[in-house]
Amino acid sequence: MNQEQVAIFLILAGILALFAWGRIRYDVVAFMGLILCVLLRLVPVEDTFSGFSHPATITVVMVLILSRGLANSGVVDLIVSRLMFTVKRVSLHVAMLSGISAVFSTVINNIGALALLMPVGIESSKKAKRSPAVILMPMSFASILGGLVTLIGTSPNIIIANYRTNVKGEPFTMFDFSPVGGVVAFVGVVFIAFAGWRMLPEKRRARVTVEELIAIDDYITEIIVPKDSEFIGMPLRDLDQRAENLDVEIVGLIRSERRILAALRHEEINSEDILIVKAGPKELDKFVTDTKLELVAGKKKTSLLLSDDTTVMEAVVQSSSRMEGQTFTSLRLKKRYGIHLLGVSRQGTQISKRLPQVRFRGGDVVLLQGDSESLAEIVLSLGCLPLAKRRLNLGAGKKSGLAVSIFAAAIVAVTMELASLQISLSVAAITMVTFNIVPVRKIYEEINWPVIVLLGAMIPVGGGLESTGGTRVIAEFILGLSASLAPALILALVLIVTMTLSDVMNNVATAVVMAPVAVSIAGQLGVNVDSFLMAVAVGASCAFLTPIGHQNNTLIMGPGGYKFGDYWRMGLPLEILIIVLSVPMILLVWPL
Repeated sequence: MNQEQVAIFLILAGILALFAWGRIRYDVVAFMGLILCVLLRLVPVEDTFSGFSHPATITVVMVLILSRGLANSGVVDLIVSRLMFTVKRVSLHVAMLSGISAVFSTVINNIGALALLMPVGIESSKKAKRSPAVILMPMSFASILGGLVTLIGTSPNIIIANYRTNVKGEPFTMFDFSPVGGVVAFVGVVFIAFAGWRMLPEKRRARVTVEELIAIDDYITEIIVPKDSEFIGMPLRDLDQRAENLDVEIVGLIRSERRILAALRHEEINSEDILIVKAGPKELDKFVTDTKLELVAGKKKTSLLLSDDTTVMEAVVQSSSRMEGQTFTSLRLKKRYGIHLLGVSRQGTQISKRLPQVRFRGGDVVLLQGDSESLAEIVLSLGCLPLAKRRLNLGAGKKSGLAVSIFAAAIVAVTMELASLQISLSVAAITMVTFNIVPVRKIYEEINWPVIVLLGAMIPVGGGLESTGGTRVIAEFILGLSASLAPALILALVLIVTMTLSDVMNNVATAVVMAPVAVSIAGQLGVNVDSFLMAVAVGASCAFLTPIGHQNNTLIMGPGGYKFGDYWRMGLPLEILIIVLSVPMILLVWPL
């Protein structure tokens, strides 16, 4: 290998290591790698930002906007309301929700499909008195499998389709992935529904509800202000400062049966006011002793949490959320929105002390209290996924027919080759904005910018791997390992290598890196390049061994109470099944 090849491999190894480490967000890692490649002249300066104008990047942006449009229109809610019912048998429950997740992922991005359906899975598990861990991982895996069926179901398919344009002058079409992806998805979902969920650890399957992860009743207490209290006439903010010094949070106030949100810190304290405080037992005891306030006997601890004025909501911190890497204090949510943090759950571990200083991670479940009318919208604007029942799109069902028509028209245009995929989806997105299915002010909020930055940065890096001859080195290495193997076995090896990389790298980055490798190997063997590109498409999406290979797996980690090692238990046999199924299907549909 020459110096350029060694350098590009070292940079890719560093990017891979940082992806696996997970302390620095993947988009920052990818951008750092891109700039380093440019400084070392592995990527031409003029190509630095070419990835952001690449058709694959534009297509992903449009898919995310359209996914939100379908959700806003009420299409998803209408379908789920017709299909959702409580089932007594676990296998049927898992099969129903996994099947719906897979079907939805064929027409909208699989990340969006899971985000829309995850609240349904959690709510149904509560009604069935069943652990959400039994439901969420099968839904995540099924939504990933469903994305294999069509071009727009998952980002790697889009990347592979556009990469084929560089090789053959035309991309894969909308349903070119269906013969292979459809068989793999169907068999995979059947396996998940009737066998896969049984492989989860018994401890995870035994947990009954998400509430057990937070247990807020132990920390919400009512305190009354006696008639001779020194705090009478003082602004609430003065007592609030004293409370915070003792790790106690005042979350509300009751005066003559009238509930006052604690965000109104200028409110003066009156005699007989009842303060609603959140604290651990030791902190509460010290606070009451120091302030000479009195505990209210016989009161229900959570009386203020749900009222006409205030409400409580559980939400998942997504990896693209504004909350990730921030603390409650640094976000200033109390001062800006009157929101209070009542609890945080991380991978099944209760966090009950110093909550304002907890640095949020993707997958955390947070319990928030705020104004009944605005809390749900604020949570969504933060990039979190609300788990509480919500009705944000009043009358949205009236536009469901229009949304479906717009989306269907775009699919027909692509299928009949009237326009390219990115142009058709762009027209559909503009139409949804015009009809206010996706409000103008919400357009940019619906785009997962970290994924876009990752894609825009890794495309030139992948190009650098190819231009330096790095892909040829990898191809020769794989061919060297399998010099005596038939092309079909080499195809299987490419699939396995891609799948392995996808378990520790983001699936988008894996597709970008492995696509040129697959083309190089096919060229050296003198066989059909489509077969190898299809193997990369399948392998890049099928990340089931870890929570970091696919955003869906990260999304369910907190709500399901999963550990890092839980994923491979169901994921390893599923990946083996996919290899056994997809290789003969690829050879049948895309002969060498």
